[in-house]
Amino acid sequence: MPNASTAPERREFLDVNGIEVIYNHVILVLKGVSLRVAEGSIVALLGANGAGKTTTLRAVSNLLQAERGAVTKGSISLRGERIENLSPAALVERGVIQVMEGRHCFAHLSIEENLMTGAYTRRDGRAAVAQTLEKVYTYFPRLKTRRSSQAAYTSGGEQQMCAIGRALMANPRMVLLDEPSMGLAPQIVEEVFEIVKDLNTKEGVTFLLAEQNTRMALRYAHEGYILESGRVVMDGPVESLRENEDVKEFYLGMGGADRKSFRDVKSYKRRKRWLA
Repeated sequence: MPNASTAPERREFLDVNGIEVIYNHVILVLKGVSLRVAEGSIVALLGANGAGKTTTLRAVSNLLQAERGAVTKGSISLRGERIENLSPAALVERGVIQVMEGRHCFAHLSIEENLMTGAYTRRDGRAAVAQTLEKVYTYFPRLKTRRSSQAAYTSGGEQQMCAIGRALMANPRMVLLDEPSMGLAPQIVEEVFEIVKDLNTKEGVTFLLAEQNTRMALRYAHEGYILESGRVVMDGPVESLRENEDVKEFYLGMGGADRKSFRDVKSYKRRKRWLA
């Protein structure tokens, strides 16, 4: 394995610099969040429900307005270009696609019709789109088997694969993936993450994913950012996060025997280094 001095440096793809997000003009949700995503990497946003992970993704993809939210401070840059004022459609043209939490397939359409909606913005011809569709079926063979099935009557895992496959139909350079494991059986979760890994290594797709399943995310990501109450409280390579005692205790369930009492659990905030 190459050491730090010989490993090739990844070019910075996304730079989120000190952003604040307010909903309904009064509710401050993100409080100075900063993160960087290198091109060709998998970066995980970790934290409990309500920590600000989904809001961070929506700030990048400019989907906040639909929720009456706005970036009020800071900046977001994609390969050096400020993007916080671009429309979601303009970001799709630049190769940034978000896969929403909850699998949001078009229930009345077939799997293949759902996939084809992802190619709506393509301008490179039917042959190129057909080639991409076959590539999606290569990564998701289960979808090819169910290609004519109505999405509403497919499993949760198949719908999640369909949602990711639909994003791939747009030939993305970066996919924002929100809670890919939610509601799925452990075996299906692992299958989905293995496909994400393959898409990253074989197709060069960059991923920024929000995930509550910290253990799974730290297995597949290169870098991680832990959010709590709208702030980044810890970040770094996943190797260092996996070895961090606070991460082990509060996110991986690996606390020592002397930390199992209810009293210890109640006082955990006082013992977290980042909340001291």
